Amino acid sequence: MASIGHDTGGRRRILFVAGDGRRKTIRLGKVSQRQAEAVRGHVENLVAAALTSHAPLDETSRWVVALPDLWRKRLAAVGLVAAAEPEPEPEPKQTLGAFLADYMAKRPDIKPSTRVALGQCIRYLTEYFRADRPIDTITPSDADDWCAHLKGTLGLADNTVRRRSGAAKQLFKAAVRKRLLTENPFVGLKSTVRGNPAREHFISRAVAEKVLAACPDAEWRLIFALCRYGGLRCPSEVLGLTWDDIHWAEGRFTVHSPKTEHHPGKESRQVPLFPELLPHLREAFEQAKPGTVYVITRYRLPNQNLSTKLRRILHNAGLTPWPKLYQNLRATRQTELADTFPIHAVCQWLGNSRAVALEHYLQVTEEHWSRAAHIPAQYQPEPGLPEREAKTAEVQQRPDLPHDSESYTNLHIKQVGDTGLEPVTSCLSSRRSCQLS
Repeated sequence: MASIGHDTGGRRRILFVAGDGRRKTIRLGKVSQRQAEAVRGHVENLVAAALTSHAPLDETSRWVVALPDLWRKRLAAVGLVAAAEPEPEPEPKQTLGAFLADYMAKRPDIKPSTRVALGQCIRYLTEYFRADRPIDTITPSDADDWCAHLKGTLGLADNTVRRRSGAAKQLFKAAVRKRLLTENPFVGLKSTVRGNPAREHFISRAVAEKVLAACPDAEWRLIFALCRYGGLRCPSEVLGLTWDDIHWAEGRFTVHSPKTEHHPGKESRQVPLFPELLPHLREAFEQAKPGTVYVITRYRLPNQNLSTKLRRILHNAGLTPWPKLYQNLRATRQTELADTFPIHAVCQWLGNSRAVALEHYLQVTEEHWSRAAHIPAQYQPEPGLPEREAKTAEVQQRPDLPHDSESYTNLHIKQVGDTGLEPVTSCLSSRRSCQLS
C-alpha cells in the first residue's frame, strides 16, 4: 500500500495511494532506512483506517500524538490526520484603568456622594499602580504598599486611609466576580472607620444662639436648627425634607435618609418636633409660597456648598469653625438627648445604631465633669482610732458631767498590774495569798 522512495543526498519519501485514488507523497528528508520503514507502517495503518472508517491502531494513534507540529502538518496535508485547529490568540489582559472606567460606567445606581468617594480612590489607585498595569498583577503585598503610601507619602489621616481601602475592596471585589482575579488583594486592609476624639466638639446652646443670630435668613436658621436641634444629616436629609413630612398635630416629622435607605426598614424615620425646632419651622412655613414642596428651597443647586456658607456665618459670628461642621452638630444633639432619653429612642430618632453612637457621636462634655465633681458624698468615713480616743477624752473632761464620773484613761497605754483588769474575787484572793505565803 505504501512504498519508500529514495532521492539524492540520502533523502527518502513515502509514496501511497489515498482513498480518492490519488498518489500522494510524504517527504521524510534525511532519515535512515529503518526510520523510513517505521513511518511507512504507520502511514499504511492510517490509510487503512481512512478507507474502513475505523480508528487507527493504538500504537499508530500514540505515534501521531507524539509527532512534532511539522510532521503533523505534513500528514494533514495529505489527508491522513485532521488539521490542527489554530490556537486562539490570547485575549489582551484587562488593565486597571480600563476596568475601573468600565465599572463606573456600568453603575448608574451609585449615589453622587459615593461616586465622588470612589473617584478619589480610583485616582489614588491609578496614580500609584498606573492605569495601564494589568489588574491581575496586583498582589496583596502591593495593596499593603499602596496603603503605606497613602499614610506615609501622602500623609492622609488614618480614617481617610480606611475609607479609601474600603472603596478599593469594593472595586476589586467586582473584579473577582467578573473572573478577572482569583482573589481580592485588598481584602486584608483595615477599612472600619474609627472615632477620633481629637475631632470631637460639643456646640453649646450659647454658641448655637450666636450662630442663629448671625444667619442671613430664615432658611439658614432652619438649616442650622435642623442639624443642631434635630440631629439631621446635612445636606442629604435637610434638603430632602418636605412640608408634607411635617406632622404638626402629631408633634413629629418624617426624615428620608439616602444614607440608610438600602437597609430594609431604614428608608425613613420619625423625629420629634423638638421645642427648639418649632420657632424656626413656623417662621419658614409662614414665609413659604403656596404650593412649595421642599422646606429648604434655596441652596439646592449642586454648586452651592453649604459648608462654605456655614464657615462664613461662623466668621460673622466671631466663632472659630469646629473640626467637622455638620457631624459635630449631629453628635452634639445625640449627646444632649442621651442625657434625658433612653439611648434606644435617641438612636431611632437620629437613625444610627448604639455601636455607631458610642464610637462616633456620644461625647463626655464639661457639664458631665461638673456634675460629677459636685455629687455629695453618700456617707462620711468613720474616724480612725486616734480621732475616736481624742473625742472620748474631750467628752470625759466636760464640766457638765456628773461629779462621780471617772476620768478617761487610754487603755492602750495603761499598764496592767499583777491582778489584771478584772476585779479580784475572794476565792482567788485567798488562794493567791496561800500560794504566796
